[in-house]
Amino acid sequence: MATTRTAHTVWEGDLLHGKGDITFDSSGIAGQPVTWASRSQEANGKTSPEELIAAAHSSCFSMALSHALAGAGTPPTRLETNADVTFQPGEGITGIHLTVRGEVPGLDAEGFASAAEDAKKNCPVSQALTGTTITLTAELA
Repeated sequence: MATTRTAHTVWEGDLLHGKGDITFDSSGIAGQPVTWASRSQEANGKTSPEELIAAAHSSCFSMALSHALAGAGTPPTRLETNADVTFQPGEGITGIHLTVRGEVPGLDAEGFASAAEDAKKNCPVSQALTGTTITLTAELA
């Protein structure tokens, strides 16, 4: 069964001095401020489209890897995934680096790295971002 998730942003003002407020309609999380400065300089307590992509990518990758590991008979005890999304003003998103550290009883480092690489290629968010270079570091805890 297909699902659709919805969010909306209300933006006021111009790009450089304006501000926005993001609401995650599907989950009911409201009041996430966003500005050009939080995107191109320091976050200062506000989010950015790239941070939202990082959250989506790290969670999707973790789910895909967890599912693959369990399907192979080595379910993880814990996966911690960071996604670093690099944004260059004037160019856009220039790359994403995933770093995953896992606790997976019964699996060696090579098997973990292979499963992580597969999850990187096949998680739906990675597939949606195919025009972006995605790199990966995977290690067992």
